[in-house]
Amino acid sequence: MYDIRLRAMEILDKGDDDDKPSLWCDRLITFVILLSVAEIILESVDSLGSVYGAQFQLFERFSVGFFTVEFLLRLWSNGSRHANSDWRGRKEYIFSFHGFVDLISILPFYLQVLFPGADLRILRILRLTRLLKLSHYSTAIEDLASAIFAERRSFGAVLYLLSIAVVASSSLMYYAEAAVQPDKLQSIPHAIYWSVITLTTVGYGDVSPITPIGKAIAIVTAFLGIATLAIFSGIVATSFANQLARKKVLYEQQLREALSDGHIELEEDQLLQRLQTEFGLSDEMVSEIASRVTKGKP
Repeated sequence: MYDIRLRAMEILDKGDDDDKPSLWCDRLITFVILLSVAEIILESVDSLGSVYGAQFQLFERFSVGFFTVEFLLRLWSNGSRHANSDWRGRKEYIFSFHGFVDLISILPFYLQVLFPGADLRILRILRLTRLLKLSHYSTAIEDLASAIFAERRSFGAVLYLLSIAVVASSSLMYYAEAAVQPDKLQSIPHAIYWSVITLTTVGYGDVSPITPIGKAIAIVTAFLGIATLAIFSGIVATSFANQLARKKVLYEQQLREALSDGHIELEEDQLLQRLQTEFGLSDEMVSEIASRVTKGKP
């Protein structure tokens, strides 16, 4: 039986190359998101806001209306996720990261409508969360979260080393420079700012050592920062590679199970397509996996 809600959910979710309506829907939503974020950024420029303020406000109302319809359609269509419970699928969407972002991106507008006299300007910055709506079509944020969780012990070790470097370098710098720069390094917490800026290789230059001992401490701190960031970058890169490898293995296992009886059923094909979308696997990756499986290679 044809389920219009299921079809609506497929169109709203990330589409593949064979689903043209879904692809065009993805492009339309992405285009409106980018225009909306650009409008929020440009309206903060006084020279542009004073001239095009009315146009910015009109487009903001259009964007809110567009994203509200999108949110309601996603809420309605997600009821098809579970055959016996519409509310279960909708609840999963509301309390998911995507549902939270979709709601927060339109909430400031409606709060201003409900409370016109209240100063809710601080909430307007939440409109920039619309940029996170692009995570509907990219697994980058999920991959990063998964990578950090998978390598949490390694990240914990790096953060531990970094905290030691921050405390040690800031303490040494305080005792070396406090007497000659009491306005900038009047305490260890003030020196921590210098330490973090130096360790991360940002180097604003607003706080610089003057004494020979302070300069020596700064040199050692800079080298420690480079080494720590290199370790951190290596962990992230390796974890991302491992995430992709795990996704390929899971997809290959599912493909082998689907081909175990010699052909792929419709439901199995739909599952494979959904896994490809969820895992962010390109058509080239899928073709490579399928070729390896059909040839019987391990």
